[in-house]
Amino acid sequence: MAEESSPNADIEALSYEDAREQLVAVVGKLEAGGASLEESLALWERGEALAKRCEQWLEGARKRLAAARDHAADKN
Repeated sequence: MAEESSPNADIEALSYEDAREQLVAVVGKLEAGGASLEESLALWERGEALAKRCEQWLEGARKRLAAARDHAADKN
């Protein structure tokens, strides 16, 4: 199983922008078709991992905004 997850091991280090850009590319490849079933599954799995990484970044941003609002409200 470790070998199966290794193609996506780099995703955790991606910035939001890089993960989003790669996700758009993956979706484009899937929509274009022509990939084998195995290639399509690998693309799908990478896309899922990229989408999860983007969500992690967005959730982190939401938490930072909420903390900043709470801090500003405490000062008033």
